[in-house]
Parts: sequence; structure tokens; C-alpha cells
Amino acid sequence: MQPIRISGTFAVQKLSCFARVALIAVMAVVGGAAAQADEYRLGVMDKLRVRVAEWQTAEGAVRDWSAVSGDYTIGASGNLSLPFIGDLPASGKTTTEVAAEIGIQMQKLFGLRDRPTASVEMAQYRPVYLTGEVETPGEYPYAPKMTVLKAVSLSGGLRRAPSGQRFVRDYITASGESAVQVSERNRLLIRRARLQAEIGKRDKIELPDELKNAEGVEKLLANETALMQSRDKRQERQLAALADLKSLLQSEIESLAKKSETQARQLELVMEDREKVDSLAEKGLALSQRKLALEQRVADVQSSLLDIDTNSLKAKQDYNKATQDETNLRNDWDEQLAQELQNTEAELETLSLKVGTSRDLMAEALLQSAEAAQLEEQNAEANITYSIIREKDGTPTEIAASENTEVLPGDVIKVSAALAMR
Repeated sequence: MQPIRISGTFAVQKLSCFARVALIAVMAVVGGAAAQADEYRLGVMDKLRVRVAEWQTAEGAVRDWSAVSGDYTIGASGNLSLPFIGDLPASGKTTTEVAAEIGIQMQKLFGLRDRPTASVEMAQYRPVYLTGEVETPGEYPYAPKMTVLKAVSLSGGLRRAPSGQRFVRDYITASGESAVQVSERNRLLIRRARLQAEIGKRDKIELPDELKNAEGVEKLLANETALMQSRDKRQERQLAALADLKSLLQSEIESLAKKSETQARQLELVMEDREKVDSLAEKGLALSQRKLALEQRVADVQSSLLDIDTNSLKAKQDYNKATQDETNLRNDWDEQLAQELQNTEAELETLSLKVGTSRDLMAEALLQSAEAAQLEEQNAEANITYSIIREKDGTPTEIAASENTEVLPGDVIKVSAALAMR
């Protein structure tokens, strides 16, 4: 901002008078809040709004030091960091003292004839803190004339006692979980009984003693029985298919054996004819063409006999494979049943632990709820006490307080509650 210049001695004198009055008025308006906070001692985290102006007597003008003006926060060291001036101690001082010190430092730093006038007002107080029996403990902004009651209201008021409602909710939750776990346990018990029946090759599932009077057990038993019958039928079909295959292969083996016997007899007859023809040929009574035909016949019968033996060997191999498949099917089935039974036992053990835990929680919730109801019947009251922890000379000090005690910035408000029986 450029200085305002007016020519003429009288004008300068008149302006000097009016300008001083105007400057004082402006700084009074800007620093109104600072005047109200003169008694307040500044502290770390307080935010200040600084305005600096200078009346220049020689020029008859007002200079606005906008480079220094602005909002500043008192740091952890207790200093206010300003342009040109640097760190200025502020913690423990009033806004008036800080304003005066700014003017002195500006005059010294720049060698000014007229001391600048500084206005320091509170832009934001450091927060207050609430802890203890309040709904939402934490940090809250401070406002002038704040009392303990007003601060507690910012946190949502005093913490509300559950009066047994939380315990009832806990009981309902644990009860629901327990019902689900018991239902799952019953299903696993029936499954285990079905697996034991399948392993024991029994046609009927024996109902476990734990489920003699259980609700809905008939439906569970019917479902597991239907599953067992379905599984048995599937295994029976697979075994029957292998049995049919073995029967066919056995029939083929027997048929090939008979065919081999027939071919062996034919080979004997052909061999006898060949021997007779050979004898006649030696005497010159047989034709060579007949001898050649017999040799061909012998070769054909031997080849057919070899094919029969090969087919018989293959059928026996297939039969042995079908027998092995049948054995594997039974072994795999038994192994699957044993694995399912082992898994079921493990799940039952886990569920038993969960059921026990849920029932313990239900018992505790009932006990707590009963205690809460008993306290309510005996007209139990909460005795609320307040205290303020405030720093004095760098040392935290705890001060007894009431709802109407005025709070200062930076205070820690502690709310305590104890049951008092009437």
C-alpha cells in the first residue's frame, strides 16, 4: 500500500490529527477480540491473527505491513514465527504483550522513527480434551466461556449404562449361534451313524443316544437313510457290471477252451491222414497233389489253434483285470467311508467346542443381565465426578471441578463414575 500524501502545512497537521485518530480507531476495531482476551495466557497450538500498521509522521501517511500480517500458530516450542522478526516468545503471554513486542521488534529491525502498531487477536483457541465416562472421548474445539457441562455435551453427554440391554443382545446372539451349531451337530451325528452302518455292512442306521429326543431327528434320519440306500445301489450296480463282465469273459474262456479241444482233435486226424499219405507216397501209390493239400490242411488247423490260444489268453487277462477292478472298487469304497468318518469326527469335535463356548456366553449374559436388573431394582445410581487437568508452570495439575466450572483452552476434562446404592 502506497503512503497517502497531502500537500500544505495545515493539511498535514490536520491529516496528522485525523489519521492518528483513524488509525487508533481501526486498530481498536481489529483488535477488539484481543482486548477481550488480554487476561488469557497464550499456549501451544493457539492460532493468532496478526495485523501491523505504521503511522509515518514525516510523510503524513499510514503504511500497512501486509508482509507481516496474517494468521500464525504458536509452535511446540512456545514461539510465534513471524516474517522478518523470526521466533517470538508467545506462550504464557497475553495478546497485548505479544502485540507490543511485535511493534518494538519491527521498530528495532527496520530503524523506524515511529513504532508500528500491532493488533493480535485470537483466531482459534487450542482444543480441550475429554476422557472417561463420556460417549465420545477425544479432542474438541474450545469456545470462550466454556464450562465443564458444555464440554461434556460436545462429546455426546455422559456414557449411557446398558441397563442389561447389551447383555440381552449378547444372549440372543449366543443363543442363535448355539441353535445353529446344535442343528449342525445333530446332522453330523446322523451322518456318523450312517457311515458306521455302511462300514459295518448294515441295512439300517442306528439312532445315536444323543438324538433320542431331539426335534426333527426323524427327517434327518430319513434323509441319511435315503442317501445310504442310493449309495448302496450305486455300488451294487458297479459291482454287478463287473460281475457281468467277468461272467462273459469266463464264458468266452470256456468256449475258447472247447474250441481249442475241437481243433486239437482235427489236427490229430489231419496228422494221421498225412502219415498215411506219406507211407503211400513212399510206395508210389499216392499223388503229390494230395500230399500238398494235407500239408496245407495241417498248417491251417495249427494256425486256428494258435489264434484260439491267443484269444483265450487275452480273455483270461481281461478276467483278471475285472477281478482287480472289483477289488479296487471295494477297497476305494471302504477307504472313502473311513475318510468321511474321520472328517465327520473332526467336525463334531470342533462343533462340540463351539456349542460349549456359546452356552458359556449365554450363561454369562444371563448372569450379567440378572445383575443389571438387580441393580436397577435396588435403585442404583451413578455418582459422577469431574476434574480438570491443567498445566501450571509446565506441570500438569489435577483440579476438582463441577458442571459449572469454567474451562480453559488446553484443559483435559476427566469424567469418572461410580455406583452408589440408595
